[in-house]
Amino acid sequence: PSEGQVVIDGEDLCAMSQKELTLRRRSISMIFQHFNLLMQRTCLDNICFPMEIAGKKGPEVKKKAKELLDIVGLPDKADAYPAQLSGGQKQRIAIARALASDPKILLCDEATSALDNESEKLVQESLEKLSKGRTTFTIAHRLSTIRRADTILVLTEKGIEERGNHQELLEKGGIYAHLYE
Repeated sequence: PSEGQVVIDGEDLCAMSQKELTLRRRSISMIFQHFNLLMQRTCLDNICFPMEIAGKKGPEVKKKAKELLDIVGLPDKADAYPAQLSGGQKQRIAIARALASDPKILLCDEATSALDNESEKLVQESLEKLSKGRTTFTIAHRLSTIRRADTILVLTEKGIEERGNHQELLEKGGIYAHLYE
């Protein structure tokens, strides 16, 4: 960051060496608005990719990838290529890939914004299942995406304007409530 700090588990990431930062980043995954799948790799191989980068090899890598395909509801797409999938299916593969390294922190940057309502619902269900037991930051403009979050931060150019869960923010009658209405 250009100012401030990024502190995880009491450690300032900005004060870490490059080697320490690289190791810390292995516990963080991100799901982007655009799928960023590797087009020349099958869905299964896309999910295996982060585990391979981390140095994992062998049948346990494929086994875990297949388990993630099951969790996101696409067990039949292991041998398909991204070009053969719908937008919602690509995003669910991207979710499975992001979770292959079992990150402690998951960042979702507009992960459902490019999807139709039906695909968004399927992706949201997958994310809710897979976010259990980890810290998940969801950046979204669609309020339906963040409605069930434990804590919602409303950001403006001034910084954090409001903080609370969905019901608390509605009761405040501020920016969030106005956007929701």
